[in-house]
Amino acid sequence: MKLEIAVVSAEGAGIAAAEGADRIELCSSLELGGITPSQGLMEAAVEQVGGRLEIHPLIRCRPGDFTYSAAELDTMEREIRSLLMQGAHGVVVGALKPGGKVDVPATRRLAECARNIDASAQLTFHRAIDQGSDPIEAVEVLAGLGFTRVLSSGQSGSVGEGLDTLASMARSSGGRLEIMAGGGLRTTDIPAVQNFGIHAVHLSAKQLASPTASGALSLGAWNRTDPAAYYVTDAAVVRAARLACG
Repeated sequence: MKLEIAVVSAEGAGIAAAEGADRIELCSSLELGGITPSQGLMEAAVEQVGGRLEIHPLIRCRPGDFTYSAAELDTMEREIRSLLMQGAHGVVVGALKPGGKVDVPATRRLAECARNIDASAQLTFHRAIDQGSDPIEAVEVLAGLGFTRVLSSGQSGSVGEGLDTLASMARSSGGRLEIMAGGGLRTTDIPAVQNFGIHAVHLSAKQLASPTASGALSLGAWNRTDPAAYYVTDAAVVRAARLACG
């Protein structure tokens, strides 16, 4: 069973590689749902993993919804080109129309941008699908666009709650693309995921880092969260996930 870990640092990338992950989704700002990593982070992650696993950067130029303007799509094309040229094995993208259907022109534009840089680049459609109107229809559309995989919680708050939908998505894909379970996934859920015919899982394996400053002034956190708090990759969680995946 394939194991993907979402990481936000070069150190996290190194931990994922050391603990046996098959690939990483490299991003920034997990607390915002993830946005595109910087070129510097990509360079450092490549050095840390030393070819031990695949690196798939998230391409998401801003937090919020997945309906993008022409200028935002242009920004994400630039991000795709830069990160693939730095050695990414593929990219993680997604765009929706206001009604929740896959935005086919926008998604095709991003996919073609990636494949024009690297014909073998893998394409993952991210959890935008979980805000979509019909995951089965979306699987059909994405298979037709040549996507490699889809990341989903089965349109539920957690993978454990969305297993029936994930299984339906896998059956609908007919092996044309990989359904990867992710979103509120616990390592104890992995055997059940596999029993439902899903052969790839994704988790952040994160823990809250101990703040180094006390009483720090908030520098603009909209939700008044601790300004000194941030997430790091937990090696023990990655190790447990690897064992559960076999």
